[in-house]
Amino acid sequence: MPCDITELSTLFLFEELDAEQLGRLCAEGRVELFEPGYVYEEGEPATCFFVLLEGTLVMSRRVGGDDVEINRTSQRGVYAGAMQAYLGTSDEARYKGSLRVTEPSRFFILPSETFSAVLREWFPMAVHLLEGLFFGSQNTQRTVGQRERLLALGSLSAGLTHELNNPAAAAVRATSALRERVAGMRHKLGMIATGSFARDAMGTLVEIQERTADQVAKATPLSPLEASDREDALGDWFDDHGIAGGWELAPTFVQAGLDTDWLDQVAATVDEGTLEGAVRWLNYTVETELLMNEIEDSTTRVSNLVNAAKQYSQLDRAPYQVADVHELLDSTLMMLAGKIGTGVRIVKDYDRALPRIPAYPGELNQVWTNLIDNAVSAMGGEGTLTVRTALEREQLLVEFRDTGPGVPEEIRGRIFDPFFTTKPVGEGTGLGLDISWRIVVNKHHGHLQVHSVPGDTRFQVFLPLTAAEADTPQETHQKGGTS
Repeated sequence: MPCDITELSTLFLFEELDAEQLGRLCAEGRVELFEPGYVYEEGEPATCFFVLLEGTLVMSRRVGGDDVEINRTSQRGVYAGAMQAYLGTSDEARYKGSLRVTEPSRFFILPSETFSAVLREWFPMAVHLLEGLFFGSQNTQRTVGQRERLLALGSLSAGLTHELNNPAAAAVRATSALRERVAGMRHKLGMIATGSFARDAMGTLVEIQERTADQVAKATPLSPLEASDREDALGDWFDDHGIAGGWELAPTFVQAGLDTDWLDQVAATVDEGTLEGAVRWLNYTVETELLMNEIEDSTTRVSNLVNAAKQYSQLDRAPYQVADVHELLDSTLMMLAGKIGTGVRIVKDYDRALPRIPAYPGELNQVWTNLIDNAVSAMGGEGTLTVRTALEREQLLVEFRDTGPGVPEEIRGRIFDPFFTTKPVGEGTGLGLDISWRIVVNKHHGHLQVHSVPGDTRFQVFLPLTAAEADTPQETHQKGGTS
């Protein structure tokens, strides 16, 4: 269609250009009429710069398998397409969104090479400023993003160190106590060996010792009231049989699940003169078993924490793989246990029937970390955090629900913007949700949204159940409007 210089001069984009400049645009550009449908689609080479002359356009971004509408307008002069051609990378540039029209619409179209050339010739200072702004913003975001990751890593390291210290210290204490008990058992065994035990009685006593060790392993926890009643009964038994300091022995025997019936078996095996020695020898057996249980529990806890750290960091696994989101969530919650604290109650509402999905597990763990950290911060360390998984809209949903004050409606549309934060100065960089958005939307082709009222804020992550046909590990792209 013919290009009219007068028409171009009425557009806000070109109103300050002189006749010669407008003539060059018309000579090197063109006007086209598009019927309803796509003008260009996301991912195609960005070869042209489009300016709307008349009609209605819709800009959209691809999220999963769907196109999500970003903007719809009939305003003359709005533009889209190869807007960053001035950077000199037009050969590699691709449209970062789709553009379609809903009615017959006319566009003025400039090839990206011409658009880049006229900008550099007519507005050299502006181009330098734009380049500086673009690359400076990228560098700033990259640097602050690295800082955000380092801060998260430092926090996780501190929490992991704290979590590891408790079971490690418990194992050290139990080992020291165990050494004392074993020494006491050897001493007591020597006393029994030099006593007046019959061979049969000694054999029976050893058999009781074996059964005692088995009983300790099978002991079931008692309520405080039940434990108190049993300790009283054992204390009375010790007093009745002339064993001094029975009140010190009773709690250990109760913890091991032993009662007066068991003591009666011991009493029936040995004579009255050697009963106390036999009981105290068996007490060493009970204490030794309990200490070994404590060491086993402590070292198991350390092992679980190390496994959780490996699962969280994904250091020993491929970056892109089929993963179970529940394993990822559990490892993240365990890693953040110290930071979450005791004031926040964790509720897991998992649908264990959900399938494993193709994903970048290490990066999804970063999303969980950001969302959990924000939820705990919003609740001020007091409240309930519910982590729910479900199948919705043929996608896997991971939902983080907190009982905090909520996200005000006036800022809800900005929380995923880079550098926007509601935390006090020095406590947040404003990149946590932006990074999460990029990982979920750009890298996993999913969707991230928030619903919030006071006392009920829900961040919902939707992930596809299957990988896109051409999906391969790749870097995330910049979030923003269609270009």
